[in-house]
Amino acid sequence: MALIQVGLVDKNSGIDPSLLQEAAAALNIQVMRDVPKFWNVQATVRYLPHARHIPIGVWPVFLVDNLPPDEGGFHLNKRNQPFAEVEASPASDGWTVAASHEIIEMLVDPSGNRLQSSRSIEINGTEIQDGTGQFEYLVEACDPCEADNFAYSIQGIAVSDFITQNFYDPVTTSGARYSFTGAITAPRQILPGGYISWVDPVTNKWQQLRYLDPAAPPVIVDLGPATSHNLREWVHTKNAKEERLQTPQRIARSPANQLLFQRCKDQRMALRMAAEEHGNLYNHKLR
Repeated sequence: MALIQVGLVDKNSGIDPSLLQEAAAALNIQVMRDVPKFWNVQATVRYLPHARHIPIGVWPVFLVDNLPPDEGGFHLNKRNQPFAEVEASPASDGWTVAASHEIIEMLVDPSGNRLQSSRSIEINGTEIQDGTGQFEYLVEACDPCEADNFAYSIQGIAVSDFITQNFYDPVTTSGARYSFTGAITAPRQILPGGYISWVDPVTNKWQQLRYLDPAAPPVIVDLGPATSHNLREWVHTKNAKEERLQTPQRIARSPANQLLFQRCKDQRMALRMAAEEHGNLYNHKLR
């Protein structure tokens, strides 16, 4: 399998280049160490210093100061090659989780059309349970656990949790992991703040289960017939009217998991100090 190269580049958001390089290094660890344990992905992430110079073969992830409300983070260019846009601001570090989210989903499904068949789900009262039918789920690897409450840290950079292929298993089995962090504990479980989309092959109807408010029960909404060749972009367009479904943008602007982000800042500071001391070990050799 060919190695995919992803490039993280600041287009117009004004992010500190040092933080951008640290984020690219952490995201590189995530896609090389964590994601391949559960998905057939071989990729690297690198820092790109110039938005107008994108090396051939690199899938860029642009940090931008604003995303239109009807636009998701995933796109295809004129040659049908994937790229992503992530809302970012120096006022918040939440963009690192959003970037992780978009990168993982782009790698797991570069075309935006991957479907996975599994048991249907339904809502019984306030609970999500298995149904009797079979759905084809749109594979969006971070959406069921996309809230930053379930994010984790790599070298002081907060990154998104993501589902594993066992998420689509027919039943719960001992020892299986359904998301990387273990926050999801059973197949087709949707965590508060998350959602999942599917098509019913019997009715050809697209629907979506949304669990947006932990204090309220999840709901299932009809999305209507798909009107685009790119299912992920189409779903994001359908979600545009529901602000709470714009989770990557919301996390980028105002992350909820303040404890995690403070710990990340503290860790980055400690790592920078350690790096300076480590550099001093070689200074006498450089004189």
